[in-house]
Amino acid sequence: MTLEELQQALGVGTLERGYLLAGPEPLLRDDALAALRAAVIEGGPEDFNFDRIDGGSTRPQALLDIVRTLPVMATRRLVALRDPDAGRGSKALLEALPDVLAECDAGHGSVLVVMVTKADARLKWVKAFGKARIACEAPQKPRDVVTFVRAEAARQQVDFERGAAELLAERIGPQLLMLRQEIAKAALLAGEGKPVSRAHVVAGALDIAEDAVWDLTDAIGEGRVGDAFAVLTRLLAAGAAPPALLGALVSHFRRLLSLAGGEAPNVPPFVRRKLESQARRYGLRRLVACLRAIHQTDLALKGAGGLRADLALERLVLGLSG
Repeated sequence: MTLEELQQALGVGTLERGYLLAGPEPLLRDDALAALRAAVIEGGPEDFNFDRIDGGSTRPQALLDIVRTLPVMATRRLVALRDPDAGRGSKALLEALPDVLAECDAGHGSVLVVMVTKADARLKWVKAFGKARIACEAPQKPRDVVTFVRAEAARQQVDFERGAAELLAERIGPQLLMLRQEIAKAALLAGEGKPVSRAHVVAGALDIAEDAVWDLTDAIGEGRVGDAFAVLTRLLAAGAAPPALLGALVSHFRRLLSLAGGEAPNVPPFVRRKLESQARRYGLRRLVACLRAIHQTDLALKGAGGLRADLALERLVLGLSG
């Protein structure tokens, strides 16, 4: 099931007892969770009816107790379990998920949402979710990236002139967080109520020198904190847009995560060896944490927390490099 199909099902009132949000793209996972939160709680008090749980520190019995909790001043409640495969007791927790799911009730109880970066469809706990599995992976084919741009523009109520969506997709690629930001930026450049042209895309979506970006990602991935900070400072001084730099980091760490999960990237052998070395340095669990940190920085760039964009990026780069 795609995010769009989930939203359509929720729009007509179809709710399952549980959902599996599987994939490395944080924007799609967050959007799916937001749609489920709105549909499940329906305006009820979230303090009593929305539990966020870290799988790395949760035991099966504790999860069972949480999903058995009754809603308060609402018809249903939502339980969001993140990364049940990340902790020491992950095997027991994953094996318990079918039984936990059986305790859920989309009518007058809890709805369970499980979020993972990767899920093997052959496993029993994955099969327990049936068709309620939401693929949270960024599109890779150019035409699919264009489709995302158009859908996101429609969501933001932004009109594109002919060729503008294609140009934006070409310049940014499958970096969904960055595409969302660039659409909003292009709309501001165009002016309220006016369509976005190719010229607005060119003015807003600044290209970043590819070699300089590689210098940054290599320094970060190899733990060279001083070099990473120096390259970031140079890029910002040269006028690189913080969202563009953040998009490059999303792409790089998503590739490392895929490698750590056993997938082979379509890159030259010498590049793959370098990426494999970086992926081993981080490990699967830390790579997931890095992508979360990148997402939190994206929120900071949008104004959350009041931190300046350059300072938010500096803090991120120091954290990723260390």
